[in-house]
Amino acid sequence: MTTTDLRPWRGVLVATALPLNDDLSVNYGKYAEHCAWLVENGCDGVVPNGSLGEYQVLTPEERAKVVETAVSAIGGERVMPGVAAYGSAESRRWAEQARDAGCASVMLLPPNAYRADERAVLAHYAEVAKAGLPVVAYNNPIDTKVDLVPELLAKLHGEGFIQGVKEFSGDVRRAYRLAELAPELDLLIGADDVLLELAIAGAKGWVAGYPNALPKSSVELYRAATRGDLDTALPLYRQLHPLLRWDSKVEFVQAIKLSMDIAGRHGGACRPPRVPLLPEQEAAVRAATEKALAAGLA
Repeated sequence: MTTTDLRPWRGVLVATALPLNDDLSVNYGKYAEHCAWLVENGCDGVVPNGSLGEYQVLTPEERAKVVETAVSAIGGERVMPGVAAYGSAESRRWAEQARDAGCASVMLLPPNAYRADERAVLAHYAEVAKAGLPVVAYNNPIDTKVDLVPELLAKLHGEGFIQGVKEFSGDVRRAYRLAELAPELDLLIGADDVLLELAIAGAKGWVAGYPNALPKSSVELYRAATRGDLDTALPLYRQLHPLLRWDSKVEFVQAIKLSMDIAGRHGGACRPPRVPLLPEQEAAVRAATEKALAAGLA
């Protein structure tokens, strides 16, 4: 058994975009095919029902079926669903659904209906941990207004509530503080455009956006960066960064889906309230994607 088997959240786990039909219904067949294609192209697993998967605008039935579809396509040990919800009880139910579907871990935002204090954050993770699956926290203070600072993450880990954290603050200095406070807590790269910096700092995984469109070169970049091969990683990072930085923009779902379409995958439209990219945004994504494809980075 490998380390990744023991800690299935390690490696490149793609926060999957969700293929939609023209009527904006979920295309489960395309989604299953996409999950399998990502693994075939070197990715270690998928994270369904994250923001990139538009979980906020899915019905409960759709959200459950997305998880079941991913498990059927690539096996539950490779699937770490997002279980975010407004209430802790609902997040726990989604963690139980993931467990019953055969998943090996889940990813959980802090309370995001209001700016929760430390006691509320601890109680929230304690409740979801009762489902019995390992929990990877997701720190996204930009969207949730709750910042899981290293000191709080160390408390959550010390209580046994979390095993890792997807770090999306963009502050790469936190990696070193976190390693001092909680050396056994796995740091996962949470934003594509700080991949190299966090990989060098000791990240154990990447919850990734752009591999949806360019898995092979993205995986090559991650593997090179985590083994310290900067001769390979740095030129590749420079080539991919015009795309990777879209992962930290408001329009990241639309951008990644457009790149998928250009790369010959099924990206498609987004559900409202997301709207199409502005013409100048679309032109920028298109130009960067076509340049990457021309450079053989597909």
